[in-house]
Amino acid sequence: MAKVAFIGLGVMGYPMARHLKTKGHEVTVYNRSGAKAEKWASENGGRAVATPAEAARSQEIVFCCVGNDDDLRSVTTAPGGAFEGMEKGAVFVDHTTASAAVARELAEAAKAGGFGFVDAPVSGGQAGAENGVLTVMCGGDAAVYGTVEPVIMSYARASRLLGPVGSGQLAKMMNQICIAGLVQGLAEAVQFGQKAGLDVSAVLDVISKGAAGSWQMENRGKTMVEGKYDFGFATDWMRKDLAICLDEARRNGSLLPVTALVDSFYGEVQRMGGGRWDTSSLLARLTR
Repeated sequence: MAKVAFIGLGVMGYPMARHLKTKGHEVTVYNRSGAKAEKWASENGGRAVATPAEAARSQEIVFCCVGNDDDLRSVTTAPGGAFEGMEKGAVFVDHTTASAAVARELAEAAKAGGFGFVDAPVSGGQAGAENGVLTVMCGGDAAVYGTVEPVIMSYARASRLLGPVGSGQLAKMMNQICIAGLVQGLAEAVQFGQKAGLDVSAVLDVISKGAAGSWQMENRGKTMVEGKYDFGFATDWMRKDLAICLDEARRNGSLLPVTALVDSFYGEVQRMGGGRWDTSSLLARLTR
């Protein structure tokens, strides 16, 4: 069992840290809102601290899951950040969906401090975090990754090293690109079926067993038909992720015309007041 810290107790980090504790690891937590960290500690028996640096002190592995590049820097390299408290030979594992550039930047800072760094964004959403079945895409040194993989599996059903630092973030971008086009296609199909007078739920039940089947169809098709969006992965978060994808595409010269179009559609959903709606709310702009 390892001595670990978890920084960032949002909808993902809160249950991920709980799974670490349940698996027998010694867990220290930090959250920007101290009350939430104290609540986690009282519920799970871990220890809450006041700063990221204090959380990182004397730990073998420090996990992090915050909002974006700036949030990540604020809890790592800023004064009082985790990198001040990291022990030589320890490993910092970042589960934030962020840019590949910030992953490489933090890896250099970690190297200078004598500790390891793995970028490890996740897929599976809040439900995956709650149930401990996330998919984790990792970038980093193979030997460093090997030391943390068994602990990552406390809340994952799959974790894989995909290349050097930054590779995890690039893989997550591919994931989000796939989802954007898929959800738009599903939204158009549902709207088409409704206009055609079909029993759309029945149709989705049938076609989900064939070549059109997907996680989104299985898990969001019914709620889309019912017009329910007040749950899940928020449109605001998806736009943040797609902005990272489009920025990286400009850097590497790849073409993402469908992704850019769907990103603009999500902008329409935000203007409709749906910033906190699930990403399946792309249907709402077609049926308003």
